[in-house]
Formats: sequence, C-alpha cells, structure tokens
Amino acid sequence: MPVQWKGTKYKGVRYYEHSTRKHGVAKDKYFAIRYQRDGKRVEEGLGWTSELDPKDKKHWTAEKAALILAELKEVAKGLKQGPSRLSERRHLENKQKEAAKGEQERIAKGNITLKQYFENTYYPDAKINKKEDSYSHEETHFRLWIDPVTGRKPLKDLSEFDVRRIVKNLLDAGRKPRMAQYVMATLRQVWNKARRDKLVSGDSPTRNVKIPKFDNRRQRFLSHAEADLLLKELKEKDESLYKMALLSLHTGMRASEIFNLTWGCIDTQRGIITILDAKSGHGRAAFMTEQIKKMFNEMTCGKNDDFVFLKKTGKPYTEIPTLFRDIVTNLKFNEDVSDTRQRVCFHTLRHTMASWHAESGTDLYILKELLGHGSITLTERYSHLSNGALQEATRDFGKTVKKATQKAGQVLRFKK
Repeated sequence: MPVQWKGTKYKGVRYYEHSTRKHGVAKDKYFAIRYQRDGKRVEEGLGWTSELDPKDKKHWTAEKAALILAELKEVAKGLKQGPSRLSERRHLENKQKEAAKGEQERIAKGNITLKQYFENTYYPDAKINKKEDSYSHEETHFRLWIDPVTGRKPLKDLSEFDVRRIVKNLLDAGRKPRMAQYVMATLRQVWNKARRDKLVSGDSPTRNVKIPKFDNRRQRFLSHAEADLLLKELKEKDESLYKMALLSLHTGMRASEIFNLTWGCIDTQRGIITILDAKSGHGRAAFMTEQIKKMFNEMTCGKNDDFVFLKKTGKPYTEIPTLFRDIVTNLKFNEDVSDTRQRVCFHTLRHTMASWHAESGTDLYILKELLGHGSITLTERYSHLSNGALQEATRDFGKTVKKATQKAGQVLRFKK
C-alpha cells in the first residue's frame, strides 16, 4: 500500500504516518523535504519523529525539517557556506565522524601501555608462532621483571632509563647478568613487534644499555669414573632416566630433544637419530655409538609418532625428574660448589660428551655439527681441551722451570 504524504505549514516539508507505530499519543511521522536544485526537483528524507538526529540528538519535527531546508536554500543562493544538498551534508558529517574516531583511536594507540600491548597483542601472538618453552619464558620475564618497573607506562614513552632500572633490579636481586640479557631480549622483541604494528618508531630502548660482561658457560664435566658411577646409580633407581642420561652422554642430545624423540626418528641400522625440534629451529642428526644402538634394539619399538621415553604414568617427559638431582647430591658431585658453572646437572652430560670428544682430538667443526651449534663460536669453548700444542708448551715450560729451580739451588749451595 503506497504511503500517503501530507503537507505541513512549512513549504517544502511533508510527512507520512506509520501504519501502526506511535510516538507518544500520535502516530510516528516520517519527514522529508522538497526543493529545486539546478533546475530539478530534489526530495530527501530526514527521519522519523521517534528517531534522533545524530547531529544534535533531538527528535525530528516539521519545524526542524524546515530549518534544514532553509539552510540548504541559503547555500544554494550563495548566502552561506556549506553543502547545498542534504546527502552532501550527511556525507560531510560522516567524514567528520570518521576523522574524529580516527583521531580518538590514534590517541588511544599512543597511550597504550606496555602491559596492555604485551597481554593483548604480543603474548597471544607468541603463543601461536613460538614454541612453548620460548613464550613461557617471555611471560615469566615480563611478569617478574619488566611489568613491575614499566608495565603501566605508555609503550611509546619507554626509555633507556627504564631499561637500566629493570637491569639494576635484576642484578640487585642477585640474578646473573645472563638473566638480564634474556629479559632485555624479551623487551627488545616486544618493542620490535610494536614498531611493526606502527605503535612506536626508532630503535629499541635496550640498544645502548650495556650488561656487565659475563661468562656463564659450564666448565664442569665428568671424568669417566664419575660418569660410570652416575650411570650405575641411575640404572639402579630408574631405568628410563638412566637411558636418557646415557643417550645424552653418548650423543650430546639436549633434554628437550630427548623428551620429543619419537620412534620414527630412530634408525639403528644406520645409527642415526633424526632430531626434528632442535634448539636452533633446524632439524639435525645425532649419531649412535654401539652402546646406544644396543640400548634401542633392546627396547620395545612403538609406532612412528610414539614417544621413545615415557613416564610411569604413560605421559611424555617435560622436565628431568628430581631423582637425577638427588643422586648427584648423594654422590657429592656438587658439595661446596656454589658457582652454577661448576655444578653438575643433566646438561653436564652433553657438555661432558663434547669435552671428551675435544680431548680425544675431534676436529672442532665436526664437533660443531655433532652438537648442533648454529655457530663455531659456541664450539670454540672446547678448543682449550683439543689444543695439544698448548698442553705440550705447558709441559715444556714446567720442565724449564724445574731445571732453572734445580740450577739455582746448586748455585746457592756452592756459595755456602
């Protein structure tokens, strides 16, 4: 049924009534205006009485419609600046709203705090694109060290001074410089992602903050007698833990690599273990000794995707059992040793394998591949064990000192 337009006392303003809906006691009315533009009649709708004009938040009335029509006519005659059609006016208003909204969003982005960005953007993204070990460490770094100092500060206002405060708090709490380096790396990655998201610009505030020089490389490695004693104790207490320790000692595999090892990665015929989730992010191979081949051949082989090592509960390992630490304590390997570089832990087995290789003369580049190091720099820590020339020079020096001491003693006795 076509609508029935009705006129008002205002020329060019008309309306029609809704068939059922009311506004107050009267029927709801829809208002429209009619006018001439460029020799053509133009009609544009305004809105219902029950609706509010977005501009002034007032209900539509015939009087309000007449005022708008009068403004449009004044613009058309050149008496006033602005849009001469209602559609142009609405388009302009929408653009102004969008600009205002954009400015509000820009201000809001500029004021986003480091904590808000980490929790709402960075960390959820890290959980999707990074390994659990990586993003969980980043969460710990942020929660314990970064957030207490700068979490509520606008991200864009983060400064070198803030980073220095974080480092100072770490060192004052007795944490090693290496931990400060890890925390700074987390903060740097958060900043770099925020820069890619156009929230900040310029270099990370960590760039010029220096960490005290340190060397956290493990120095302690087991003698053959110590290794045999440790393996013997492990075998008596926990067969699975013993096999994991033996595997690390003979191949240099990391604990995480052993935890993730599946039967499809074991090839005893060729003596190769395929490591799919290496620390470097690239797959690599570990090579079996005869003892490791024998160990795998005596184990019950599972399906390709089955984990090789499982806890008694049937679940895969996620950390080394505390039994390992207890046995090391009982053997007194760490007695009176406070420096972590000299303390024995599961990783010591990997370090021991590398040290034994270096002592036996294995080329450092070959050792690099066996360990899965991304750079030869990491492997060069073992160079002092493989350099026979240095050891020979030291022995010759000792002989020279001994002869000189004996000669000096003879001269003194002669003078007497």
